[in-house]
Amino acid sequence: MVTAPLPTRQLAMVFDLNKCLGCQSCTIACKTLWTEAPGMEAMWWNIVNTLPGQGTPRDVFAHGGGYRDGLPVPGDFPPVREWGEAWDFDYAGTFASGEERRPVQPLGKSGEPPSWGPNWDEDLGGGVYPNSYFFYLQQVCANCSKPACLEACPRDGLYRREEDGIILIDEERCHGYRFCAEACPYKRIYFNPARVIAQKCIACYPRLEAGVAPACVRQCPGRVRHVDYMDNREGHPYRLVHEWKVALPLRPDFGTEPNVFYVPPLAPPAFNAAGEFDDTASRIPMDYLRELFGPSVDDALATIQREREVVASGGQSDLMDVLISRDWNDLMGPFTQNPSELDRQQARA
Repeated sequence: MVTAPLPTRQLAMVFDLNKCLGCQSCTIACKTLWTEAPGMEAMWWNIVNTLPGQGTPRDVFAHGGGYRDGLPVPGDFPPVREWGEAWDFDYAGTFASGEERRPVQPLGKSGEPPSWGPNWDEDLGGGVYPNSYFFYLQQVCANCSKPACLEACPRDGLYRREEDGIILIDEERCHGYRFCAEACPYKRIYFNPARVIAQKCIACYPRLEAGVAPACVRQCPGRVRHVDYMDNREGHPYRLVHEWKVALPLRPDFGTEPNVFYVPPLAPPAFNAAGEFDDTASRIPMDYLRELFGPSVDDALATIQREREVVASGGQSDLMDVLISRDWNDLMGPFTQNPSELDRQQARA
């Protein structure tokens, strides 16, 4: 097993689940920038799924990988039907005339309607009326501090950048074995059948090197995403993770020590049998949130609720100011360069 040396700095992100609109602007920004080449049609390096739900690929957290008690957990690489292939559409039926005209329908490569795909269960959620609920979960590569993907590759085909901790795939060394994808418990590594290599989110490192925030961060209209180096004690990730302790890793039981963290979702109280709010019962079951974010989620939600009440009563809350980020540049840490201005600067040069 290969153990990657720790970087001199670690890039980190925090996603606030209370602000996500589910609009997929981040997903499309990533897709149009990075995954339009042959063999990448079905890749979504950034994905936003509805929870509770089965995720992308289907049953995303049930495919193994990661660690238990410090030992690797065997994993599998889901088949294409579990990810959802890049669909075509029945345009002929849509543009037919008369009674043959029908609404546009997706078609799989076999010509039959698909049975699963990314966001197949979008907005379905869970619970029973009137206590139905759902929230959106954003996922990118978490650039883990204990990356099971890197340690699983027999060809040293993955490596960690010393300057920021971003995990990358050396496409010249990769032979497409997919051991890395099996080892990733979040299933954030894809396989390119055209090139027979693995590919994944690269944290927009070419943008970072130019001082520009990742595309998913800049294109988010809900101001969900905070990015900075974790050693910056004034940066949002450090403050939300270590100072306020309201940003938590996803599935910490996987043991990979991810560097993407989540502010867990609040929800209104549940209705009781009389149809009245029960202030002692959460609409989102706490056991479910503990499964996702670990036992610290109780304290995190209590802190957020307490600070919200401070503001509601006319007080000031530094935590709420950070989470709201009225100036969107505050979300982006040191990566505030406007890419359009950079293009103009390069053109003048």
